[in-house]
Amino acid sequence: MKKILVCQHVAHEILGTLNPLFKSHGFRIKYTNFNRDPEAKPDLDGYHGLLILGGPMNVDETEKHPHLVHEVELIQKAIESGLPVLGICLGAQLIAKALGSKVTRHHTKEIGWYDLHLTDAGRGDPVLKNFSSTEKMFQWHGDTFDLPKGAIHLASSEICKHQAFRYGDNVYGLQFHMEVDEPMIHRWLKIAANKKEIEETFGAIQLDKILEETPQYIDRLKSLSHLSFGSFVEILGAPKKFKRLTSR
Repeated sequence: MKKILVCQHVAHEILGTLNPLFKSHGFRIKYTNFNRDPEAKPDLDGYHGLLILGGPMNVDETEKHPHLVHEVELIQKAIESGLPVLGICLGAQLIAKALGSKVTRHHTKEIGWYDLHLTDAGRGDPVLKNFSSTEKMFQWHGDTFDLPKGAIHLASSEICKHQAFRYGDNVYGLQFHMEVDEPMIHRWLKIAANKKEIEETFGAIQLDKILEETPQYIDRLKSLSHLSFGSFVEILGAPKKFKRLTSR
């Protein structure tokens, strides 16, 4: 049975639609929950892939969240060993940092539904190939990253240029949340810290608008999630190709 290591940072940011997909393909899922055990130091022995979920922290808050240092090292080891890696939101930012790029506060938060535009490379990408040129994606982030050296830029939005990238054949960073379903979104919107974050935008982001738009776009998102993450599952089953990282 193939095993995938999942790094989780907060209780409400979970695998979502990825969970049944992994299980249906016979993967054993092992969580490392840094919210419960911030001193955990998982290794990659016996695993066939690494998945880094989202979280509210910045990648450089290492004194407050020391596990971030270990996660960057874990990502670097996974890439050098040829293991497939998928990072979502904070996970994408951690991959970018592991590849030597800067991660910074963005000038505008994206919370809710936004147009995502594929690049020419994105339209031909094995994971994003089922996307139309423009799709509505669910977002929740205030940070952004520089495109890593050697990475392929796959998608952007009007507000945030770097929404998705591929490094090599089997490393993906996705700023957007394709793993969410409608119940997950509703749970996120009820969390006190998340509600406060929306309130602090002083009307630029409106909770009611997110609730109104979610039923309009969620079915398409779930379909893309199944197709695109299904393609990533195929990559998890591919033979390893060992890769040496460029200088960091």
